[in-house]
Amino acid sequence: METRFQTFLILLGVLAGTALVARRLNVAPAILLMLAGVGLAFVPGMPPVELPPELVLLLVLPPLIYSASVAMSWREFRNNLRPIVLLAVGCVIFTAAMVAATTHYLIGMPWTVGFLLGAIVAPPDVVAPLAIARKLHMPRRILVVLEGEGLANDATALILYRFALAAIMTGSFSLPMAAGEFLAIIAGEIAFGIGVGWISLRGRKWARDPQVEITLSLITPYIAYWLPEHFGGSGVIATVACGLYVSWNGPLWISSATRLQGMFFWDLVIYMIEGILFLLTGFQMRALYEKSKAFPLDDILIATGVVVAIVVIARFAWLYPATYLPRVFSKSLRERDPSPPWQWVFTLAFTGVRGAVSLATALALPFALQGGESFPYRDLILFVSFGVIFITLVGVGLGLPTVVRWLGVADAGRHEHVAEHAAEILARRQALDAALRSLDAIVETEDVSDEVVGLLRARHEIRTNQLPDSLDPARHDVSAMGTTLTRELIAAERKFIHALLRDGQITDETRRRIERDLDLEEASLANREYRSVPL
Repeated sequence: METRFQTFLILLGVLAGTALVARRLNVAPAILLMLAGVGLAFVPGMPPVELPPELVLLLVLPPLIYSASVAMSWREFRNNLRPIVLLAVGCVIFTAAMVAATTHYLIGMPWTVGFLLGAIVAPPDVVAPLAIARKLHMPRRILVVLEGEGLANDATALILYRFALAAIMTGSFSLPMAAGEFLAIIAGEIAFGIGVGWISLRGRKWARDPQVEITLSLITPYIAYWLPEHFGGSGVIATVACGLYVSWNGPLWISSATRLQGMFFWDLVIYMIEGILFLLTGFQMRALYEKSKAFPLDDILIATGVVVAIVVIARFAWLYPATYLPRVFSKSLRERDPSPPWQWVFTLAFTGVRGAVSLATALALPFALQGGESFPYRDLILFVSFGVIFITLVGVGLGLPTVVRWLGVADAGRHEHVAEHAAEILARRQALDAALRSLDAIVETEDVSDEVVGLLRARHEIRTNQLPDSLDPARHDVSAMGTTLTRELIAAERKFIHALLRDGQITDETRRRIERDLDLEEASLANREYRSVPL
């Protein structure tokens, strides 16, 4: 137990250190974390760290999916549902079929084993490419499609995985029955996920306590995931539906105190989970290296190279026809949603990074069939899965910034960012005007003192003056200088408060209350800060 705890502390230290290095190098942390995990795995004296499949599929995956779903805009998800479904369902099935056909004819794998391998490596991971895409100020629609695909493609892949695994274990497979079961799972999980979200929000509103509400929010994804998974579904679709329901309805049900505390809590939870997950994924290299001695190196390299090539080519081969052919045959679609630039499609096709879910499903393979025979190609599937994850994560992760700059995709994103900021300023002003109209209505119907009304009007006037008048860069420089000076003033207040505490003029409890107000003011300042984007 002591050794495991020491290993855990080492992982936390590496997680923090790698994040700092990634920020300095402007590289996605997931890439360095996986490389660090591979390096740590071969450090002399380092105990082996195995990644139990249940840890990812049952403990780690639900909060990751739920958090991403809550952060996702239901309106944007709905408006981009067609490209999201084409990627999350169509592209995953197409990639799995391409992998199955290629490995069957080139490597000699049985069809069922090929489909199983295809289901494992078909779903792209969204963590690393989405983090890079946001830093590069890519167009909002690309980000939405990537995020939506990442939410739903795991469900498609896990359902295919279960069908292929059942076919290998039992030796039989019925396509019509599997298709009907696939649709039933999707419909049932959507209904169940919405129900869990409805119950969760009402329970949290009834609790009216931030600690209890945050605890309920942590339980919610596990309830949404575990029950469908237990009865033969994937659990992913239910968790996504639950998260999207909470995202759309939560603002009117969740208190401000819970929202502030929950934001910091979930940010930390997701940061820790994702970081340790990529570290542990790299750690699996040691166990795979030990097993690889039983296989010819040429077989491993050929199989890995073939599958990597197929998953990359299949994504390009699917995306371009799926994007442009429907618009060729549908005039209404062309008018409603014109064809995106080919550079956008290329960027989406290029971001086919595989992640820890692929490795977890590979590790979850049984060691033997029902008759006692060894599971066919199990170790080779593990090697290929890790190779696909490693090559796509490092290759695509490091190459994506160059590709985005080469295609000029970020230019459109910068223009969108400026327009979005202008709309934000307008919305803030309109909200303040609405609040003042509400104050006027209250004054007309209720007896409110002039002093209180004056204080409220002064507060709104201060908040209005804090908003920039325009998007002129010179105005932004003034705003940035004001932000810097405000932070210095807040720091001076903190220093003075601590001096009063040391002199015994205030208590620790008083100091904490004052510091909380200063923290909220500084957090609000950071939230309002405008980061100018050059055109």
